[in-house]
Amino acid sequence: MQLTADFHTHTYFSHGKGTILENALEAKKKDLKQIVITDHCYGHSIYGIKRKELPLMKRLCEEAEKETGVKVVLGVETNILGISGKTDMKERDFEYLEVYLAGIHKCIMYDRLKEWYLLLATNFFARHFVKPSESLIKRNTKVYLNTIMKNPIDILAHPNHAVFCDVVEVAKCCRDYGTYFEIDSRKKHLSDEEWAKVADTGVKFIVDSDAHTPDRVGEIGFAEELIKRVGISEDKIYNINGKMPDYFRFQEYKQKM
Repeated sequence: MQLTADFHTHTYFSHGKGTILENALEAKKKDLKQIVITDHCYGHSIYGIKRKELPLMKRLCEEAEKETGVKVVLGVETNILGISGKTDMKERDFEYLEVYLAGIHKCIMYDRLKEWYLLLATNFFARHFVKPSESLIKRNTKVYLNTIMKNPIDILAHPNHAVFCDVVEVAKCCRDYGTYFEIDSRKKHLSDEEWAKVADTGVKFIVDSDAHTPDRVGEIGFAEELIKRVGISEDKIYNINGKMPDYFRFQEYKQKM
């Protein structure tokens, strides 16, 4: 399995350690055709990018592409802010961005204090101390569904990471709205049984490194083992073996604005 493009990489602008150019140089070394810089969006209270840095990041992507010959795209990994489905992406910033990832993260400036309790505290206790309740799973699932339905999300980042949801229902929603379901090679966010059920929905997959250091760009060993073990068809993965996604919601949305 050869990765064509890595759609989820970080730099020092948020939670990563390297530069945009260093990520591009590593991608060239590993024969990738494209990388996307997806630093954490503004709502992350510790690692979020600063809005004023977007023009600089865009320029650095263009310079890195020119130097390496690898297509370097500026995207963002947005943070889901609550059950409303709102994210911390702002429409006024669309001009700088080309790829839209979204995921649930910790240390976020959520919509309301109540969301901090419901998305962070209750899931933490369910993961470490008590079995998750049906109501918790139902609510988390609704968070994902609302986010997918209300936003032009290209890739749902590491679904079920740090929370509990009905991943089959989330996968069906991704399938129906044209959002790719990420296989993250940095996080174990589903069991093998859950992955098999997700694959059975017919959802389209993207496999990513979620690299936080340049040397991890293009590294999908963990995901590759999972794909083989579970028996996920490579035909369902749209950024390997020379393939690229045939459709991204965000680009279409911007064209209609």
